[in-house]
Amino acid sequence: MASNFWSIKCRLFCVSTWTFILFLAYFTHIVSGQIRYSIAEEMKKGALIGNLAQDLGLDLQRLRSGRVRIVTAESIQYIELKTDKGILVVSERIDREQLCQEVTPCSFSFEVILENPMELHRVTVEINDINDNSPMFRKDEIKFEISESATLGSRFMLASAEDADVGNNGLQKYILTTNDMFVLKQHSTPDGKKYAEMILQKPLDRENQPKISLKLIALDGGTPQRSGTVNIDITVLDANDNPPIFSQSVYVATVMENAAIGTCITTVNATDADSGSNSLITYRFSNMKEYLNDIFQMDEITGVITLVGHIDYEKDKKYEIMIEAVDQGGLTDSGKVLIDIVDVNDNAPVINVMSFSSPVPEDATPGTTVAIIHVKDADSEQHGQIRCSIDNNIPFKVKSTLTNYYTLVTDSVFDREIVPEYNITVTATDSGSPSLSSTTTLRLRISDVNDNAPLFDKMSYDAYIIENNPSGMSIFTVSARDTDWNQNAKISYFLEDTQVNGSPVSTYLSINSDTGVVHAVRTFDYEQIKELQLAVKAQDGGSPPLSSNVSVKILIQDQNDNAPQVLYPVQTGGSLVAEIVPRSAEVGYLVTKVVAVDVDSGQNAWLSYKLQKATDRALFEVGLQNGEIRTIRQVTDKDTVKQRLTVVVEDNGHPSRSATVIVNVAVADSFPEVLSEFTDFTQDKEYNDNLTFFLVLALAVVSFLFITCLVVIISVKIYRWRQSRILYQSNLPVIPYYPPRYSDTLGTGTLPHVYNYEVCRTTDSRKSDCKFGRAGSQNVLIMDPSSTGTMQRIQSDKMRITDYLFPPTFRPTFENQLRSTDLILGFVGRETLDRTMT
Repeated sequence: MASNFWSIKCRLFCVSTWTFILFLAYFTHIVSGQIRYSIAEEMKKGALIGNLAQDLGLDLQRLRSGRVRIVTAESIQYIELKTDKGILVVSERIDREQLCQEVTPCSFSFEVILENPMELHRVTVEINDINDNSPMFRKDEIKFEISESATLGSRFMLASAEDADVGNNGLQKYILTTNDMFVLKQHSTPDGKKYAEMILQKPLDRENQPKISLKLIALDGGTPQRSGTVNIDITVLDANDNPPIFSQSVYVATVMENAAIGTCITTVNATDADSGSNSLITYRFSNMKEYLNDIFQMDEITGVITLVGHIDYEKDKKYEIMIEAVDQGGLTDSGKVLIDIVDVNDNAPVINVMSFSSPVPEDATPGTTVAIIHVKDADSEQHGQIRCSIDNNIPFKVKSTLTNYYTLVTDSVFDREIVPEYNITVTATDSGSPSLSSTTTLRLRISDVNDNAPLFDKMSYDAYIIENNPSGMSIFTVSARDTDWNQNAKISYFLEDTQVNGSPVSTYLSINSDTGVVHAVRTFDYEQIKELQLAVKAQDGGSPPLSSNVSVKILIQDQNDNAPQVLYPVQTGGSLVAEIVPRSAEVGYLVTKVVAVDVDSGQNAWLSYKLQKATDRALFEVGLQNGEIRTIRQVTDKDTVKQRLTVVVEDNGHPSRSATVIVNVAVADSFPEVLSEFTDFTQDKEYNDNLTFFLVLALAVVSFLFITCLVVIISVKIYRWRQSRILYQSNLPVIPYYPPRYSDTLGTGTLPHVYNYEVCRTTDSRKSDCKFGRAGSQNVLIMDPSSTGTMQRIQSDKMRITDYLFPPTFRPTFENQLRSTDLILGFVGRETLDRTMT
C-alpha cells in the first residue's frame, strides 16, 4: 500500500513538473527557466550551493549589466549571490528542522531578476536532512497502574518519541527491553508517525511481581544510528478487569478558523463495564504536541474539547489529536479526534514590486515592460484566487506571467509635454466573500526626448531704432519657447548668415545667445541704410538639436541730423555772383530762386525759406515753400544798385536746422554801372599785408611747373620724332602720330569755340578754386574784387593748347597750383563778354 501511495505521488509530481515546464515555455520572454539545487543542512557559511551563471547560461558581464539580484526569497538570510563570480553560497547555517519542521521534502524558492532586458528565473534549493537529531521522549518515565486482572491482549499506549529529522533519519522503530509480560507492537499513523503499544501476553500477579520496570528505546535509521530511551514503571493493581471503551474510535469535527475562544469543538465519550470506583473514567490528550496545549483543552470529566487559542488555516489545515479514557483501575482506551479547519477569507493579497523601471523615455514603444509585480494571498481555494488590475484611463495594462506574477507594460505612446508622470495604482483583489483587496501606487516619470523644436512667440518681428544710436544699444528681444525639458529645452539664439548691403549682418547687429536680446554693433545712419532684413535662429540643446527661424525687420528712423544744403546760388568764396534786375522790372519779377536740399526724410526734409536780412526789405520777398526771390514793388531810380539779401533755409525737424545763403542783386540797366558799383564795393575790403608775398610765391611755383612740363613735352616730341625717323628709314609702314585731345583751329575740338576763360584772384587763397561752368546767362555776372575794371579775353584755342600741354596726368597738379594762387576759372558766354568789352 505504501508503494502505491508513493507511486501516485510521483505521478502527480511528474504531471506538475511538466505543467510548470509548459507554463515556462509560454512565458519565455520573462522567465528563462527554473533551476533546482540540493544541499545538505548544517553546511558552513560560504559553502557553495551552485554556479548560477553557468546554469543559466549567462556570462558575468551580463550579470553585472543586468544588476542581478535575488527577490521574494522567504529564506533570503540563508543564501547569498556572489555577483562577481555568479555563484550561490550559504550565508547562514541552515537547520532543516527549524525551516521546515516535519515537511518533506524541505525546500525554499526564490527568484533571480535581471534588467535590460528583464529576465526572471526561479531557483529552488532543496535542503537534505542529516541525522543530527536523536529521538526524544517528552518524559523521563512512563507510569502505568495495571490491575492484575487485566486480560491477556490488553493494550497500553506508550508515549511516542519525537525525532526532528525526517525520512530515514527520522524515527524508525521502538524496542522494548526483554520481558515475559509484555510484547511491543508498533503502528504508523497516516502521516507516517510511528507509535507503539504494549500488549499483555501473560497474566499479571501482583503477589509475585507488584512492580515491573521496562525500558522503551526509540531508534532512527540514520548513520550513525541515534536513539532515545524512556523508563516504563508499571504498578500492578488489584483487579479491575474491564477497560473503558470509546463510543467511537475516531471523532471528526470542523471549526472555522475565526472561531471565538471557548467554542465547543466536540465531545468524546467512553464507558466502563466495571462498577464503583473502577467505572469512573477520566479523559486526557495523549501524545499531543506541546503547542497544541495552547489551542485545545479537554474537560477530563465530561470529555468536552473546547477552543482556548487562535487557529489559523494558513498554518494548519487540520489537527489530529490522540485521546485516552482511563478508569480508576488504570485501564485505558485510546481514540482519535480529527479536527478540520474551515478557511475564512481573512487575508488580503500582499503586493510586492519585484522590479520597477522609472523613468521611461517618452518614445518607448508599446509593450515595454515597466514593472514586475508579485502578488500572494495566504488564503486557499477561491479565497486565494487573485485578480490584478489598474485604472482604465492610463496607457498601461497588466499581464499575467507566472503564477502570482504580473508584468506592467505600456499600452500606447507617451507625450511628456502633455503628461510628465503617471501615478499607477495597482489593485489586487481576491475572490472571497466578502472580497479583500490591496493597492500600491507606482509613480512613473516620463523622461524627455528632444521631439519639439523651439517656437517663436511671433511669426515675424518688426523693430525700430533711431539713427545715430550708441554702439551696443539693445534694440529689441526675440523670444522662443520649447515644450521639452531640461537640456532639450535650453534655447540659444543665433543670427543667420545673411548679407546687408554686401556686408555680413554680424557687422551691424549681434544677439545674446541666452536672452535673445538684439544689440546694435555700430551706429546707424538713416541716409545710408534705411532698414535691415535678417533671420534669427533658435536652437535647443538636444541631441540632435532642433531649431526654427523667424524673420526680423529693423527699420531705421530718421533724425534731423543734417542741415539743409544750398545748391544755388553757389557761394564762390571771395568772388561775387550778382543777379541783375533791370529798373524796369515789374512787381513780382523773378530775380532768382534759392535751391536747397536736405538729405533727411519726412518732415525733417520739409524746407522753408525766409528772408533774414535785406538792404531794402520793401523791395524783395522770398517764397516760403519754393525759395523764389521776387520783387514786391516797382523798382525805381532811387533804389541803390547794390542789394544784399540774406536768405535762411530751415527744415521742419525738432530741433530744426538751417543754412544761410547771401544773394547779391544788382539793380541796373547797363553793365558798366554794375561794374563800377561792384568794383567800389570790393575795394572797400581790407587786405592782408602778406597777400602780395603769397601771390608772388604762387606765381613762381606755377611758372616753374609750367616750364618743367614744357621741357618734358618737348623732350617726348623729339623722342617720338626720332623714333618715326627710324621707322621711316627701316622701310616699315609709318603711321602718323597725333597728340591726344588735339583740337583743330576750326572749332571742332573738345571745347566749343563759343567759350573762353577768365582768370580771377581772390583775397583769401584758402578759398580759391577752379570752376568749370557752362555758358552764363545775361543776368549773371562774375567779378574779381582785385580787378581794376579791365577784362582780358582768353581765346578758346589757347585753352586747348593748355589741355594739350597739360595731359590728364599733370592737370590736377596744375589746377591745385591755380587754387594756391587764388585763380578761379569760370565760363562766361562770348556774347556777354563781347558786349562787356564794347
